[in-house]
Amino acid sequence: MIEPKGLGAAWTEERQRSAGGRRRREAPRRRAKNTVVVLDYGSGNLRSAARALQRAGADAVVTADADAALNARGLVVPGVGAFAACMRGLLAVRGDEIIAKRLAGARPVLGICVGMQILFAEGLEHGQRTAGCGVLPGVVDRLDAPVLPHMGWNTVSSPAGTRLLAGIGPDERFYFVHSYAVRTWPSAAGGALTRPLLTWAEHGQPFVAAVEDGALCATQFHPEKSGDAGAALLENWLGLLA
Repeated sequence: MIEPKGLGAAWTEERQRSAGGRRRREAPRRRAKNTVVVLDYGSGNLRSAARALQRAGADAVVTADADAALNARGLVVPGVGAFAACMRGLLAVRGDEIIAKRLAGARPVLGICVGMQILFAEGLEHGQRTAGCGVLPGVVDRLDAPVLPHMGWNTVSSPAGTRLLAGIGPDERFYFVHSYAVRTWPSAAGGALTRPLLTWAEHGQPFVAAVEDGALCATQFHPEKSGDAGAALLENWLGLLA
């Protein structure tokens, strides 16, 4: 893991280079169909996510409006902080219903960091179990690692057939800030569950770094803080919008 040089709004473009030292690519031409809502449910990191999407070519807006979130081409659910606090905020704006309705209609959703974690069945923090949205099976639990939080740049291992990480090489690094993650993929009593495409990373132990399951995509890392690799991922996701 490579430790970050700095965090926050004061990051310069030099600090947001990928680990390979390449500068951020210029934004592609804007595509009118890429209308994206960044869901405002009281969690942080909303504006930086919106700016990164705009640089990648989206018409991105931050809002808690349910109609806008339901009808946008894409919905992004960011999140920072504690699982339980994020779930309270999400439920307060009926975000769980919005996510479920979008996925039922095969309309793209992208979860980021804790916005990924709350898509799972439950979170376990400080001995407290909190129900998640339940659109993905599994439990978000504390990593077994000598140093927490896991903060910095890591490579990831993506599966064959990935569209979210298409064209992103195995040596590219993404920026992580977390202490909790999905560490194992659950199995059903009658055999293995049908698995989505899973991307893995390691910090003390393996954990799920990204998920692709039909209209649902999610990343444990922050693509908006991941330089060229993150920009490429966001462009890939925008290319999936119907």
